[in-house]
Amino acid sequence: MEIWQMSATSVAHGVRTGAFSSVEATRSMLARIAEVNPEANAIVEVRADDALSAAREADVRLRHYGPDGPLHGVPVTFKVSTGMAGLATTEGVAAYAGHIATETDPQATSWQSAGAIFVGRTNCPPFATRWTTENDLYGTTLNPWNPAVTPGGSSGGASAAVALGMGALAHGSDIGGSIRYPAACCGVVGIRPTSGRVPGWAGPPSHDPPMAVQAFVEQGPLARTVADLRLGLRAMETYDPRDPRAVALTSRVPAAREPGRVAVVTGTGGAGLRGSTTKESAEATRTAAAWLADAGYQVEEVELPLLGEAARLWWLLALTEFQIGMVAEVERVGDPDFRRFFDLMFAAYREEFGVVDLPAFVAGWARRGMLRREMSMFMDQYPLVLTPVSGEPPFAMGADAESAERTAELMGRQWPSMSVPVLGLPALGQPAVLGSAGAPVGVQVIGRAFEEEAVFAAAEVIEARSGIVTPIEPARSQHRESV
Repeated sequence: MEIWQMSATSVAHGVRTGAFSSVEATRSMLARIAEVNPEANAIVEVRADDALSAAREADVRLRHYGPDGPLHGVPVTFKVSTGMAGLATTEGVAAYAGHIATETDPQATSWQSAGAIFVGRTNCPPFATRWTTENDLYGTTLNPWNPAVTPGGSSGGASAAVALGMGALAHGSDIGGSIRYPAACCGVVGIRPTSGRVPGWAGPPSHDPPMAVQAFVEQGPLARTVADLRLGLRAMETYDPRDPRAVALTSRVPAAREPGRVAVVTGTGGAGLRGSTTKESAEATRTAAAWLADAGYQVEEVELPLLGEAARLWWLLALTEFQIGMVAEVERVGDPDFRRFFDLMFAAYREEFGVVDLPAFVAGWARRGMLRREMSMFMDQYPLVLTPVSGEPPFAMGADAESAERTAELMGRQWPSMSVPVLGLPALGQPAVLGSAGAPVGVQVIGRAFEEEAVFAAAEVIEARSGIVTPIEPARSQHRESV
């Protein structure tokens, strides 16, 4: 087996025990990137020289002092929307090519301090805001299973890179499904941790992020296996004073509970935006639920309109705030496809909510607190909730900017992804079955706050039964956009 095919856990063990060096692991990963990235376009900045230099230094430190941390010698990627000192934080926007970061964000500092080797940066849509990954600056990232459908967004480059063996772990960020959705679309796994578990930042250090960004964005890992997610999360959950929300956990990973009750939710019960769930996505969720039942979980399909209401509240709060400044900025620097998507999204928002005045906006934030309380009480009885990761399988490229009706429908279909940030809970996205289009159809496992290990345990059951294994070779595209 080539090193690039190994899990992050195996690479870390191989380097630590001397089976191979950090340099050998890095060279293997860089060779894989050179082989498949020109087609996939998942990594938009390859840092080959820097990576090899860092790997040589890592080998010297290992010989003299031992490993830096759990990721010593493991090649990783970071999303291009994350600040890396001396590099441009473009967020997929050509006009931001001169926005050079003055410091490295906490979510990247943690992995590098744990010994990871930074090999490249992954693609994202403009402003890290879309359910696909394409922009005029870097081009389009393809889904490794079927280039005709979306790889997901906004961490689509990260998920495709991991699926193809270009980095043993990938960093992603998630404001409304941007880790969980692309992970499932590309046949890998990704976790959005409990709010406050992983220190992070979104935007320049001197920037005042919008309230919705402060409340909803979380940083987390993507990987090929649940075991690797454990490793990646453990290395991320360090203390960093730049994120005052983050909790420095004294116990790394709490013990998993025995298989318990799981609430299976396949629709919004009419409480969300229009669109809810297709039959194919609902059946994939029920298939995963049956696997959990076989493993001893007490599985019950229930209606939980609270999730639909939470998703609707995400749109009200986030878009009301984003229209204050982001609409003008998108008009100024957004590429044409993104501007069309953005216009259609806001048209659906205005049709649904009309004019949101200050009392309605304030009431929305107050309602968020009550929804979190109600969900906490529900999860006292059902410690895990299983949903689709999206209300439909990966859609055809460009469908999210096809028409006002289709954009509005997709906004409703993303209820599983959008509800979780409002609730602040940990949630994992993963593939369950191969869909009719040949790409994975995913599910989401939601857990109680700071009980990521219970989420991992259930996800491992689904992982073992799904039969979807990566890395894979990329499915070839008939029409490749030049990049």
